[in-house]
Amino acid sequence: MNVSDKIYVAGHRGLAGSALVRRLQAAGFTNLVFRTHAELDLTDQAAVRKFFAHERPVHVFIAAAKVGGIHANSTQPADFIHQNLAIEQNVIEAAWRHGAARLLFLGSSCIYPRECPQPIKESYLLTGPLEPTNRPYAIAKIAGIEMCWSLNRQHGTHYMTAMPTNLYGPNDNYDLNNSHVLPALIRKAHEAKARGDAELVVWGTGAPHREFLYSDDMADACILLMQLPGAKFGALINPAPGDWSHPPLINVGCGEDLTIRALAQTIVDIVGFKGKLVFDTTKPDGSPRKLLDISRMAALGWQPRIGLREGIDQTYLAYVATLQAGPEQRR
Repeated sequence: MNVSDKIYVAGHRGLAGSALVRRLQAAGFTNLVFRTHAELDLTDQAAVRKFFAHERPVHVFIAAAKVGGIHANSTQPADFIHQNLAIEQNVIEAAWRHGAARLLFLGSSCIYPRECPQPIKESYLLTGPLEPTNRPYAIAKIAGIEMCWSLNRQHGTHYMTAMPTNLYGPNDNYDLNNSHVLPALIRKAHEAKARGDAELVVWGTGAPHREFLYSDDMADACILLMQLPGAKFGALINPAPGDWSHPPLINVGCGEDLTIRALAQTIVDIVGFKGKLVFDTTKPDGSPRKLLDISRMAALGWQPRIGLREGIDQTYLAYVATLQAGPEQRR
């Protein structure tokens, strides 16, 4: 990517998309294109095609998605598969139709089988059953990988898919009905502290292990991928020319994980909640462990800069700042 190239970031207001925008701007990219949901509904194929025909971005980052934690995935499975399939199909197809040179599609580590050898290599895709609580979302993300893979194979496009681990950071979703575990715990700990509660209830047993990556570190990894020289980029999306058996897929994580219990304890320490953690074992745990193998990203010279405790501290400060801006900012 050249700094003057027109770059479209889909989902620029969300956790991942806003991080991409911050890091692109910090790197000197000046020709960034955005649209809010009110301006462009990405599930509307005609509107997406019209947008691409008008703007013709040279490069595309797809960070737009319907996302959520176990509760949201369990109660809205039809919404998760329908909306994510529609977004992916419309944006990826329009990018190809209107000549985007490179595209990076952001997926999720939930694409991998529930019972997966650890750490999880990219080659484990489609080798076993998925975690039932987020299967519709995972299948939609797998379909996005397949769309990029198929276009590369049939039309010679240069479309990459990056699978980040659990992300957190500024502009996260703190709605307790839809959020992921880390932002949900930040909000619950903050509100429990403000009320003077004696206990804070955490879903599940606390035993599952999870890996977390600060959103700006994810963005730096994605920008590095999109800036690779042609030969290196081509080797990632098709490591064995003529052999299309490998998906154009790369993991993005930090290489370390911790239990949900340890995560919760870290969060309450940072927030300053002095009460007791109580684990509701009637609620689902999800996958027992999801630690990504990030050796391919490391081989490209990338590594995360922000440790978990520092990242949670920054995220908590950002959350507190949203409380001054009104409830709509907490989503």
